[in-house]
Amino acid sequence: MSIEQKSGGVIWRIAIGWMVAAAMPGAAMGAAPDASPVAPERVREITRWLPPAPAGAGQPITNRAAWEALRLRSEWRELIPDAENLARVPIPALTDDLFMDFSRTGNRTRCQKVLSARDRRVSTFALAECLENQGRFVEPLVESIAAIARERTWVMPAHDGSLRNFKGETVDMDLRATLVGWELATVDYLLGDKLPAGTRTLIRQEVRRRILQPFRAIVEGRQQGASWLRATHNWNAVCLAGVTGAALALEEQPGDRAWYVAAAEHYIRNFLKGFTPDGYCSEGVGYWNYGFGRFLMLGETIRQATGGRVDLLADPAAAAPALYASRSEIINGLYPSIADCHPGSQPDAFLTRHIAERFGLPVPERARNAFPSPRGGVAPTLIFAQPASAPPRISAVAKPEESPLRTWFGDGGVLICRPAGDWSTGFAAVLKGGHNAEHHNHNDVGSFSVVVGRSMILCDPGAEVYTARTFSSRRYESQVLNSYGHAVPVLAGRLQQAGARARAVVLEKEFSEARDRLVLDLRPAYAVEGLKQMERTFVFQREGGPGLTVRDRVAFAKPETFETALLTWGEWKQVSANELRIADSGGAVLVRIETGGREFKVRAETLEEDVSTPRRPVRLGIALIAPVEQAEITLGIRPE
Repeated sequence: MSIEQKSGGVIWRIAIGWMVAAAMPGAAMGAAPDASPVAPERVREITRWLPPAPAGAGQPITNRAAWEALRLRSEWRELIPDAENLARVPIPALTDDLFMDFSRTGNRTRCQKVLSARDRRVSTFALAECLENQGRFVEPLVESIAAIARERTWVMPAHDGSLRNFKGETVDMDLRATLVGWELATVDYLLGDKLPAGTRTLIRQEVRRRILQPFRAIVEGRQQGASWLRATHNWNAVCLAGVTGAALALEEQPGDRAWYVAAAEHYIRNFLKGFTPDGYCSEGVGYWNYGFGRFLMLGETIRQATGGRVDLLADPAAAAPALYASRSEIINGLYPSIADCHPGSQPDAFLTRHIAERFGLPVPERARNAFPSPRGGVAPTLIFAQPASAPPRISAVAKPEESPLRTWFGDGGVLICRPAGDWSTGFAAVLKGGHNAEHHNHNDVGSFSVVVGRSMILCDPGAEVYTARTFSSRRYESQVLNSYGHAVPVLAGRLQQAGARARAVVLEKEFSEARDRLVLDLRPAYAVEGLKQMERTFVFQREGGPGLTVRDRVAFAKPETFETALLTWGEWKQVSANELRIADSGGAVLVRIETGGREFKVRAETLEEDVSTPRRPVRLGIALIAPVEQAEITLGIRPE
């Protein structure tokens, strides 16, 4: 099913049916029940490996040597004055009106900001008390726990659009709910009897009611389940980490804890299936931090609890996704802003170090002194800051052998081209094929970005600020999510269509020290009747002067309009009849436009969408004035 919306002479063709499932993570949290995949014999095996008593992430407050060691680190000492200041501030109020803001207006930010502030109080007071051990943060911690326990639901408003959780009609688990459960269970484990008995009872009651019991009922097929169990995006790893971490910290019986480990071991395979075989993460580096980061946390939690007998990172299927971050740097700490990645995102330094050390690979320079920060929550931080045992090296995995001049994610359809010389002033590019049904998808088949030195001069705009529209059938009304906001053609007034069939077909590829050449057939991305050819050729030149040539050849059955585009956050001007200068943050490129003598026009348009970058992206449309049956537009891009 699709709808068409016309605006400014361009028809937006928006696919609907696939998107609710593929681009709306966690939206359908009421899927059909599963038959339990948890084998009793596996539970019995894991039971033998678990300690008699529950144990959460990190070391209990009674282990003063472990906490004094953390207090020697300046970033951890700073947590104590933060807690002092926070204790003087009232708990942010979570009113019914604020929770229902999303269901009325689609705004996610206002309520989520309050929820984050409430959650941060728990982690800050708990860690500060463990560091100091003087009792002065126990009271504000207890008050904060009680406030969260009184919340109608731990699910975020954006994941409860129908308000069924808010009204008490169901108890779902989402990204926040599972993390809250994990945090509270870990706090109970860490502080033990320093917490009042009533608070400890409240934690157990609420974590079991809201997280552990519903999860077990879903897996055992006794109630309808959460779609994220079978999902291949970040929800799967994030929620499984929260549920499993809470169970390991809270459940008294080893057999019960073993059941949750066995369930996680089964369902986490779905998350790994979300990466292409070569490890490409279509969600981008920011979501790699979040999703694969939680995979690492889940793996470490289970590894430490089982004495190393269950090690998720040692699964061969985890190796390529683990290496995505180290392979995806463009140059100078810049990474692709493809899909819903926030521009400027970088791989978490400590996660990068952890992976390198486990695989016996060189640790990147920026990650060599990285240490877990106390700002990331109690459980996610302490898994690595106070491990129960040092992780062993995984010797069976080797980083793919590839030239430093490029990274080719052949399965993902993304090519990163790097200079042969000095990166500090170098010229680099990201070229994207792929398809239009990726996780956090943008309709961007054939798009590209260009970097000069430390500036992305020609950009992919990245994510918009999330609202109700973002994860709905109206997603591609956004001009930074549809193909209008990407450096791709507009054919016969039509934008790219969504869906897995809208993909780039690799016709040719040729890689050498002198140049990289990639030829893509983009016809499947466009629902244009009579489209005979839409071939995009990229040539990234290293020798003879750096540059990128982008050549589009198009053929129609009858004359149609044809244009291409460039995207930038910088300043631009037309310096001659067929040349543009585009500059940003000290770098600049010159773009020469060749059309075989056909007249064209350049139209600049600021994309008026809510984005997180300091400036909204500007689209430079380069359109042939007259309709054509056959045409070619060539963009020659070189650093100034």
